[in-house]
Amino acid sequence: MNHKDTFRCFVSAYLGIQELEEYSLKEYILQDIEHALKKMIQLPVKEKIDYEKEIEQIKQDQNFKTNLQDCLIVLPRINAPMEVVFLVKEKLQKIKEENE
Repeated sequence: MNHKDTFRCFVSAYLGIQELEEYSLKEYILQDIEHALKKMIQLPVKEKIDYEKEIEQIKQDQNFKTNLQDCLIVLPRINAPMEVVFLVKEKLQKIKEENE
């Protein structure tokens, strides 16, 4: 994944965690993702990225299921508790069952 894709994935995961009402300690996970995003923004990159534009585009284009799928990529990278990973997987399974 390049820098821009990684940034988009983290933003998407952030949005997914925001909507997880079942997890009472989500604020801590959100803080960890915010910290990682701030580090990414400070990294020097070859191409100029309009981060605010990317965030708005993600908010418009991606749905909750995609955001949760990105959580499965991001959560292990920030050493999130497995409890959250299992919760995300459970939520994705419910979405899958509703769509069948």
